[in-house]
Amino acid sequence: MGSIAAGILSPLIHVSLHNISNTKEMEAVEDLNHSMKPSVPSYKWRMVIAYDGTRFSGWQYQQSPPTVQCITEKALMCVTKLDRKDLCLVGASRTDTGVHAWGQVAHFVTPFSYDSLESVHAAINGLLPKEIRVREFSPACPEFHARFSTTGKIYHYKIYNGPVMDPFHRLYAYHSAYKLNPCPMREAAKYFVGRHDFSAFANASKNDRSPNPVKEIFRFDVIEMGAILQLEVEGSGFLYRQVRNMVALLLQIGREALPPDIVPMILASRDRRELAKFSLSAPPHGLCLMAVNYNKEILQPPPDCSTASFGRTHSMNKCKLPYY
Repeated sequence: MGSIAAGILSPLIHVSLHNISNTKEMEAVEDLNHSMKPSVPSYKWRMVIAYDGTRFSGWQYQQSPPTVQCITEKALMCVTKLDRKDLCLVGASRTDTGVHAWGQVAHFVTPFSYDSLESVHAAINGLLPKEIRVREFSPACPEFHARFSTTGKIYHYKIYNGPVMDPFHRLYAYHSAYKLNPCPMREAAKYFVGRHDFSAFANASKNDRSPNPVKEIFRFDVIEMGAILQLEVEGSGFLYRQVRNMVALLLQIGREALPPDIVPMILASRDRRELAKFSLSAPPHGLCLMAVNYNKEILQPPPDCSTASFGRTHSMNKCKLPYY
């Protein structure tokens, strides 16, 4: 632990739940209050986390079966000597069971600062299982919120489009038993781009009982990389299982079982049952959260803070061997 003067004090704000009738707004306020719960001046820290989601039940906290948030919190509790309720760890995306991440973003708070983040970063990774790694550890401004400050997210979905599955891709790509035609898939993906009501592509979620179904898709690319078809989608936000449901429909279109112009028809229905007539959700293991986007201003570090850590590298000292 370093000197408190090395960081910046952040005023803590409590948002009242009175006069809020919208369920979604109330949940958002509860999340905000949880992330700002400590009653003492605090320092906020941002982490970029990568994980292999194969054996985890998603990101969101639960004791059993284990989740990425639960295991990350345990490592932070060991390093900081703080309780879970004091850390207030919040993730940007509630990735589902079996979904991977390269660029998950999370924040937590401490009542103290650090002079150097490299040793803390190394300690956290040393306590995490090999499937989870903190790629970046940096100070964050008081206004930063991993979930509510986002401007967009990028997901990739990998499909192995060869006759025999490559065993080295089996945990991270869906194997299509049918030969896919990427041309109609690209044509169909264009229909998703823009601002739409994605109710037909959302599964019901206990975490988001009344979400806003209107989202904006900035791009949806279908990229061929040898036997791999990589579907890259970037949007302002996504509903529960929206990406996997969009991918499932594109798989049917790639098999040429459906025409590309079925996409606007299903979008217009705003009915999940309409999509269910043609496809089920794509398996989770092909999906990866690649990046969470924020405005540059909110990513500016507080003044007089510690330098961000991107991991510690080791170097070999040259040893002087005796001449014989």
